[in-house]
Amino acid sequence: MNFQQLRSVRETVRRGFNLTEVAHVLHTSQPGVSRQIRELEDELGIELFVRAGKRLTGLTPPGAEVLPIIERMLLDAANLRRAGDDYASQSRGSLCIATTHSQARYALPTAVGDFRRQFPNVTLKLHQGSPRQVAEMLLTGEADIGIATEALTRYEDLVALPCYRWTHCVIVPPDHELLDGEPLTLERLVRHPVITYDEGYTGRSHIDEAFQRAGLQPEVVLTAMDADVIKTYVELGMGIGIVASIAYDEERDRSLRALDARHLFAMNMTRLGIRRGTYLRAYVYAFIECFAPPLTRAAVDRALGAEPGTSFEI
Repeated sequence: MNFQQLRSVRETVRRGFNLTEVAHVLHTSQPGVSRQIRELEDELGIELFVRAGKRLTGLTPPGAEVLPIIERMLLDAANLRRAGDDYASQSRGSLCIATTHSQARYALPTAVGDFRRQFPNVTLKLHQGSPRQVAEMLLTGEADIGIATEALTRYEDLVALPCYRWTHCVIVPPDHELLDGEPLTLERLVRHPVITYDEGYTGRSHIDEAFQRAGLQPEVVLTAMDADVIKTYVELGMGIGIVASIAYDEERDRSLRALDARHLFAMNMTRLGIRRGTYLRAYVYAFIECFAPPLTRAAVDRALGAEPGTSFEI
C-alpha cells in the first residue's frame, strides 16, 4: 500500500470517476491510475469501484466504507508534512485563503497588511468563489482557511468560527427621492427597481426573507456577486442597490449615498472555516488572529477539539 494508490482512489471520486482527469491531476497516465487502483484492491481483497467494462461508474459498498479512511490517512500525511515544515522553517511557507469577493475586497486588506508585516516570507494565495466553492476548497485541502458569510456552517467536517457581524445598506444616486429624510421602509424600497447580490452571496437570503415576511415582491432587475458591479449600475440609474455596509465608503463612493438598512434586514455573521483534523502552522493561527482578534490560538484549538455541531458565538 502506498500514498499514490490512496491518492488515485480519492481523486477518482473527486473527479467523477473520470480517469483521464485523474491522470492529469496526478501527473501520470490513465493506465497508471487504473493499475494503482487495482493493486490497492488486490491488497485489500475488495473491489472499491463499480465497473461497466473498463469504465468506473461509482463506489461499491466496501469502497464507500473505505473512502473516509483513505481521506483521513491522506490528511494525516499532509499534517505530518506541515508539522515538519513548521519546525524546520517557522516563518516561511504559503497560506491559501478561500473567500468571497466581498470579503477579499472589503474585509481582508487590513488583516493581510498586518500579516505581511509580521511574516514577510509567507506567500499568500487568495482564491475567490461562491460560499459553496469556499467550503469545497477547504474540504479538498486546496485552502487552509475559508472566509464567507454563508454555507460554512452546513458542513460537519468544517469548524466555522464567528468573526464579525455586519448589516446591509441601500445605495442611491445623490438626487434620489429616498434621501428625502422620511423613514426608510420596505414599502418604499419596492417602488424602485432593485440591484443586489446573487442568491447565496453576501446575506442575500436575509434580504429575500425580509420582503417575503412583509408580503412584498421587489423588482430585482440585476444581480451580481460583486458590490462594485452593483454600485456601477446604481450610478447608471438602473435602480437602487442593496449591499453590505462594508462595501460603501463615503470618500471613495462620492457619486453615491448610503442609507442605513439594519432595521430592515437581519444581521449577518461572517465566519472563518477550517477543516477538522487539519494541522495549522503557527503563522496560520497568526493570520486568523489578525483577521478576527478574539480568535486566539487557544480559542481556535478549543473549537477544533469540540464535537461536531457545537456552535460558537462572539
